[in-house]
Amino acid sequence: MLLNRAQLLMSPAANTVFTTVLTRGPINRPEIARITGLSAAAVTKAVKPMIAAGYLTELPQQERTVEGAGRPAHPLSVRADREFFVGVKVTADELIGVVTDLRAQVRETRRSPLSGRAVEQVVGDIAALVRDVAAEYAGRTQHIGVSVSGDVDRPGGTVRYSPFLGWRDVPLAELVGAATGCTVTVQNDVKALTVAEQWFGEGVGADSFALATVGVGIGCGLVVGGRLVAGGYGVAGEIGHIPVAAGDGPDCHCGGRGCVEAIASEGAIVARARTVSGDATLDMAGAIDRAHGGDAAVRAVFAEAGQAIGLGLAAMVNLVGPERVVVSGEGLAAYDLFEEQIRAAFTSQVFGAAAHCPLVVRPLPWEEWARGAAAVSIQSLFAA
Repeated sequence: MLLNRAQLLMSPAANTVFTTVLTRGPINRPEIARITGLSAAAVTKAVKPMIAAGYLTELPQQERTVEGAGRPAHPLSVRADREFFVGVKVTADELIGVVTDLRAQVRETRRSPLSGRAVEQVVGDIAALVRDVAAEYAGRTQHIGVSVSGDVDRPGGTVRYSPFLGWRDVPLAELVGAATGCTVTVQNDVKALTVAEQWFGEGVGADSFALATVGVGIGCGLVVGGRLVAGGYGVAGEIGHIPVAAGDGPDCHCGGRGCVEAIASEGAIVARARTVSGDATLDMAGAIDRAHGGDAAVRAVFAEAGQAIGLGLAAMVNLVGPERVVVSGEGLAAYDLFEEQIRAAFTSQVFGAAAHCPLVVRPLPWEEWARGAAAVSIQSLFAA
């Protein structure tokens, strides 16, 4: 009798083996044992039923190249098409949806505008998008991940506060589950993107790293000790609300003053650029064009934003000490306008040897954010 997924992964050892193959495969059994600290016998015991159930497969044998190695190895790999997942990123005016396989590789993508920001409208739009993007995978997509900006209670599936949608205490997982008939996970969008990087991107193999995003908001996801850090209140890593100009800085939507986000978010940059340029119709693209065209006042706005971001990153690195920091987000379109200030402020404020922490710039399209939502759904099923 073949075991189902829940039965296969009941033991911590089985979970550990599977996630190791999922995130680092193809990989052979001795290497799994080395990474996990499990015995060879424990690895073999966990692997056998997973192969029988179609979750893992053995690739053709490869001659080992390590000096002193023994018999040829059969690398193990996850059967990526064994299950499929839907990921949905909710922005202030649009939904981005993807279908991924078990390795979070994107198979289908769709975009659709929001019909409105009221809860019932967004839930209906998500359900319609899921039906559309997963049409070719009917019956094979039972799990949906949804990511949204703001304060999200991941275990409860509740959006406690989303400033861009104007939501408070919305039980989004329950509502989307009722509308789609699927199991739903909900996560903060930056934390979801961090999960995708942890399992399938820059964070693979890193015990600690941070992912900071620059754009409509300033966000940060933290992985420490191999785990995504939520903190006691679920908002760990909110560098956007570190005060860097508390005395005379601008008010922030969070109720604070002089926050990084109040200076360096897209809305803050546009508002300040309109003031210094005298052009009330200016948008972000226009502000970037003006800065590139040599408008000194507008360039100074981007410089101030870069300094605020650099100070926020330095504070986070000083407190947490990640091995590396990945910088992403839609705001990277203007990165050349504030990169120098980010790195200068970071270097001047970070403490001691932490100055060697690399800042890895990685532009990611919106579809990658939706992929992050799917990755959270995958992780919720397979992580111990």
